[in-house]
Amino acid sequence: MPSLLSVSDVDLRTLAGIVQEKRTDVPEVGLPPSLLGDLVGQIRCDELTVAGFDSHRQAWWLAQTGTGGGGEAAEEPFPDADVTHWCHYWDCQPCSYPDRTADLRSVVTITDFYSARQWHSTGMYTDYYRPLGIEHELMLCMPAGTPGTAGPGRTLRIFLFRGPGPDFSERDRALLTLLRPHLHEAYLDAEQRRHPAPRLTPRQWQLLHLLAAGHTNIQIARRLGLSEGTVRKHLENAYRRLHVSNRMAAVARAFPAGAPHQRRTR
Repeated sequence: MPSLLSVSDVDLRTLAGIVQEKRTDVPEVGLPPSLLGDLVGQIRCDELTVAGFDSHRQAWWLAQTGTGGGGEAAEEPFPDADVTHWCHYWDCQPCSYPDRTADLRSVVTITDFYSARQWHSTGMYTDYYRPLGIEHELMLCMPAGTPGTAGPGRTLRIFLFRGPGPDFSERDRALLTLLRPHLHEAYLDAEQRRHPAPRLTPRQWQLLHLLAAGHTNIQIARRLGLSEGTVRKHLENAYRRLHVSNRMAAVARAFPAGAPHQRRTR
C-alpha cells in the first residue's frame, strides 16, 4: 500500500503560484526557463533536461537543459552520447517504457524497474549514465503536442537527474504528476507564441478547423452548403497565405499547438 503523503498550505500555495504565473520568457525551443527554475525549486536535482524523443528515427527533435532557472537550447541533450544512448535504448526499461506501453501519463523512476544491482549491470548505466555521473532519474513523458510533429515514437520528456545520494521520493513524483498537465499546456502555449496564428479570413479558419477535425472537402461542402469547387478554392487561397501546399501542412501551420478540439482531448 502506498505511503500517505502530507501536503502543507505552503506546498499548495507554491504549486498554485507555479500554475498561475504568466510566463514571458519563452525561449526558441522548449519551456520557459523560469518555469523550469520553479520546478527545480520544488524538486531538488543536479540537472534538468527537456528533450523531444523520436525513438523510431533514434534522434532528438528538441533539447533544452537547465538547472536553477537557467535554460538553453542545444543540438543534443546529452552531447557525445548518441551512439551509446540509442544502442541501449530499447533494452533499458525506463527509457523505452512510453514506447512499450503507450503510457504517457505516469511519472517513473529507475527503481520502478530495477534494483540498484540490476540497474548497475545494464548497458545504459555502465556505458552512458555512470560516465555522466547520473545515478537517479525521475521522468515525465507527454505527447509531442503538435500535428506537425506528432507521430509514433515522438514524445516530449522532462528528466530530473541526481548523482550518488538519496533517490527521488514519492513526494517528488506526486508533485511532478500534479504539475504534468500544466507543464504540457505551458509547452503548447509556448509553441503558439513562437508560431503566431497567420492572418486568414473567417471562412478560411472555419474550413481549416473542419480539416483538422478530419473532414473531407465533400463533407465540408455539404456541411456548409457550398459547392466542392468553392471549398477547394477557399482552401487553395488559405494554403497560399500559409505558404504550404497540402492540407496536412496547412493544419500544422495554422494550429502549431494543436487544434482546439485536439487540445481538449489530450
